[in-house]
Amino acid sequence: MLKVGTSGWQYRDWKDRFYAGVPQKRWLEHYAEHYSTVEVNNAFYRLPERDTFEQWRKRTPDDFEIGVKMSRYLTHVKRLREPAEPVARFMSRAEALEGKLGPVLLQLPPTLRADPDALDRTLKEFPRGVRLVVEPRHPSWFTDETRKILERYAAALCWADRKGRPLGPLWTTADFGYLRMHEGRANPWPRYGRTALKSWLDRLAGCSRAYVFFNNDPGGAAIVDADAMIALALK
Repeated sequence: MLKVGTSGWQYRDWKDRFYAGVPQKRWLEHYAEHYSTVEVNNAFYRLPERDTFEQWRKRTPDDFEIGVKMSRYLTHVKRLREPAEPVARFMSRAEALEGKLGPVLLQLPPTLRADPDALDRTLKEFPRGVRLVVEPRHPSWFTDETRKILERYAAALCWADRKGRPLGPLWTTADFGYLRMHEGRANPWPRYGRTALKSWLDRLAGCSRAYVFFNNDPGGAAIVDADAMIALALK
């Protein structure tokens, strides 16, 4: 199963391109008519209240999934230290999504060098059954030790792309795949070309379940590319 969406849905320059005539209070419903999943990127900057997650659950279709980016308080401020309280606070709110809670993404700072013990302690704090994704951004993380920790918790290594190239190894450490598309090389910037999209579909073919989120939101590129990937996948 392939689920394709974007990293967020509230972008000002999508107003005339995607939301023409749709009042802003109905943007999520409109988005959910076109895509089966979304990644809530702004939770990284400011963790929403529980009732916000609950409203998202009520406003979306039964098969819709909402992936959530973990608060930067844990990943960038605490830098994975003392994870119990940040994880408990995050889950006490995000669990209001119930069955619509998609993967939880932990994006690590590019300056955070590998600390396998801290990663292990952090992943251990999440309730069993929560699908976890880790996006390391310092090369020191890409070791067998890190891979074994991800496998131990059935956590996916986030695959990430910039300008058509993977930003790290393409390990499969969980029973699902997770791909973030940051910036393509096609025109107009930051669009992706058909060849790049097809290459990623081929890589994801081995995943029984895969999530793809386009994070190249300027100019509505994410929407165009998400539609293009969905169309390619249906061929």
